[in-house]
Amino acid sequence: MTITTRPIEYEDGETSCIGYLAWDESYADPKPCVLVNHAWGGLDTFAQDKAIQMAALGYVGFCLDNYGNGDQPETTEDKMGRMGPLKEDRAKLLKRLKAGYDAAAALEEVDENAMAAMGFCFGGLCTLDMARAGLDLKAAISFHGLLDAPDLPKNKIKSKVLIAHGWDDPMAPPEDVVSVGKEMAEAGCDWQLHAYGNTSHAFTVPGANNEELGLHFNPDSERRSTMAAQDLLAEVFDNHGVIST
Repeated sequence: MTITTRPIEYEDGETSCIGYLAWDESYADPKPCVLVNHAWGGLDTFAQDKAIQMAALGYVGFCLDNYGNGDQPETTEDKMGRMGPLKEDRAKLLKRLKAGYDAAAALEEVDENAMAAMGFCFGGLCTLDMARAGLDLKAAISFHGLLDAPDLPKNKIKSKVLIAHGWDDPMAPPEDVVSVGKEMAEAGCDWQLHAYGNTSHAFTVPGANNEELGLHFNPDSERRSTMAAQDLLAEVFDNHGVIST
């Protein structure tokens, strides 16, 4: 196994974005691609590690740069300042997401007919918005994502959707979980929702521990949600002969 990474530059209008590609050079043919939508801290090492993990499974991992210019805000205030405007303008956010999707689909390492997406926190919202927009994704996976639907025209959801969520998440409380379940049911798509008890926000992030914001790493929920995600990816990409889970 020879996993290689490199930055990928792409454009969303006048905004320059710097994505992150990870793939195993042992595979000569194009492989399924798993897009990674970063959390509110931007395209950081956590997101990059997820892309590398996808490459280790035999997929191509591609992190989208949804803030643009490789921006990685550090303070809570700065993170909110970068995430907030995109969360409030979901049409602008969707345009940014489509730019990243198109950039990944154009890569020679990627089978453009076999793409999925996953995301964490703000990235979970991004991933669900991609599915809601009807992008051609085989799977859309949200980990402790923000769940509110955008005020945009509804499109047929083509993806198989997995929502992995902490029941005690203060950023998307139980009423939001119920609401997104109703939304998915009304959409008539293939969906599943895993609500983990005694689990708060950022449960997949080692070291997350902020009582005020409700951020807590939970190794059991992290392991269970990872297994569920890998199982879904193996299901939708079963004809590619990648490493099974």
